[in-house]
Amino acid sequence: MPDKNDLYVTVIAVLAIALWFTLTGRYSARVRSTPDFLWASRMAGPRWNAAAISGEYLSAASFLGIAGLVFKGGVDALWYPVGFAAGYLAMLLFVAAPLRRSGAYTLPDFAEIRLNCVRLRWVCTAFVVIIGWLYLVPQLQGAGLTLQAVTDQPKWVGATVVMVIATFNIYSGRLRSITIMQAFQYWIKLTALAVPVFVLLIHNAGEDPGFRNSLDASAPPSFSQATEVTLDHDVELQVTEPVRFTAVGRVDGQPVQGVVRWERDSKHRVGKDTTLYFDAGSPVPVVDGATGKNSTWLRPMSYGKHPLLATYSLLVALLLGTMGLPQVLGRYYTDPDGRTARRTTLLVLVLLGVFYLFPTVSGWLARLYVPQLLVNGNTDAALLMLPRTALGGWPALLLGGLIEAGAFAAFVSAATGLVVSVAGVLSTDVLPGRLRDFRVATLAAWSVPLVFVLAGSSLDLAQGVELAFAVAASSFCPLLVLGIWWRGLTDAGAAAGILAGGGLAVVAVLLAAAGVLSPGWQTVLAQPAVFTVPLAFLSMVMVSRRTRDRVPADVSRILLRLHAPDRLGLAEKRELGQLKSRVGIIALALSRMPLSRISLSRIRIGRHRRPA
Repeated sequence: MPDKNDLYVTVIAVLAIALWFTLTGRYSARVRSTPDFLWASRMAGPRWNAAAISGEYLSAASFLGIAGLVFKGGVDALWYPVGFAAGYLAMLLFVAAPLRRSGAYTLPDFAEIRLNCVRLRWVCTAFVVIIGWLYLVPQLQGAGLTLQAVTDQPKWVGATVVMVIATFNIYSGRLRSITIMQAFQYWIKLTALAVPVFVLLIHNAGEDPGFRNSLDASAPPSFSQATEVTLDHDVELQVTEPVRFTAVGRVDGQPVQGVVRWERDSKHRVGKDTTLYFDAGSPVPVVDGATGKNSTWLRPMSYGKHPLLATYSLLVALLLGTMGLPQVLGRYYTDPDGRTARRTTLLVLVLLGVFYLFPTVSGWLARLYVPQLLVNGNTDAALLMLPRTALGGWPALLLGGLIEAGAFAAFVSAATGLVVSVAGVLSTDVLPGRLRDFRVATLAAWSVPLVFVLAGSSLDLAQGVELAFAVAASSFCPLLVLGIWWRGLTDAGAAAGILAGGGLAVVAVLLAAAGVLSPGWQTVLAQPAVFTVPLAFLSMVMVSRRTRDRVPADVSRILLRLHAPDRLGLAEKRELGQLKSRVGIIALALSRMPLSRISLSRIRIGRHRRPA
């Protein structure tokens, strides 16, 4: 049970992050135009912009989820950090420079500019909102998990804290110079993760060699000391070796208060609020879905009914989904030209590669020091619990507080960017388009993810983010790749591909998140990209070929602008007077003054009037 010191340190960490976000927004350089706010007047250097992209990209899945998945699934989970980082390689090859030259500020903008169709813009707007909601869910889950793990507060408390901090900064207009602020966020997150990991590695080097090398054995992990585990939800546990323990609660549907013995290779159901007492040296029963034996944990594709199919689908989602994330694509307009966009992407690969080393090592350390999390299933809390379990005392509290501060920085930064993106789209394309609608849209942007959090999705944090990647890969990736590289794409083909691939991916991920499927279908539908991405590409190509008469008349001019070298001066450069993105106008208003002071009679937002 957490003590008062844990509570104090957590409160200080959360308040420090809240104060930092407020002060950086309050005292950063004042902007004078929409380009200042959204793209740093298109003058951000590749180093600043790469750090800003990395800071916004590293969310709950990266900070806590990777460590939890490596701890739980072993070598197979390494595909997550590889895919999260390598997705920028596809971005570098196919999208970065042409998108920078397009003059598009958002994905709906790109669709309208490239294919001259307002209805297609509406379809893209709907998927921007869906992807934003899917990406917000793990941020709120991670915040709730963080406070629950260290203070025993309900999960909704952590989600509420993140909502309050982000909403305050949005409503008060404290969102200036976001490129610089997001760049600093990357270094804060890296420091908050790297320092505790280095300290834990030094501590581990002084441990008994037998303990340090225990993961090489074929046996399951074992408790290094007598351990008490209280379950906060029903779990199904599997054992690979005989285990004897004391239980108080319900086991296999029967009330139990005494010694229980489970035989080799068996599964058992344990009820909520049941307490299990294990002696030192006892093998660890693991929650269903985790890898039981250490030898299996160290061997790739050794768990699950369809490991190879799941791996391919995961890689497709992560490699192609990055280029379809709305909040990532928008950052590329801060680059002054296409060449700088490519350099930015290369630096992002380096920064992400360095960062992902640390959660991977954390997962290995968690297998040694916090095996009790394999019993209650809260493996996403592995990084949070490591210092307190391995070290103890004030060093553990200080390192734990640093990790919690970094985690909340990840939650708040990712959530703020996503809420602004989703609320901007809702307030301008769904609501009447007045600036006061942004308040309503902000609440709507929180509402759907909060429902998912309260419903208690059983997916791990990194797996929850993967769902957003799967939808992005199945909808916007084909639109961008074909829109940039194929002159035959039509608005009808683009809409058909987005609705077929993206729509099917949305249905699959909702069913997977709800946990209503059988284990076999859950494995397939939780990672649908291997089916939905080819379907989206095929639908776009086939429908476009059947609607050749709808190819835009100016397609040659548009493609020339996308691919011509920057020195020719053909890239689209639109200033505020030519601004087509209504989200950009809202951003300008937010950057200049609090929403409460904006006069609706001074700033009104009109809708696009272009042929359908």
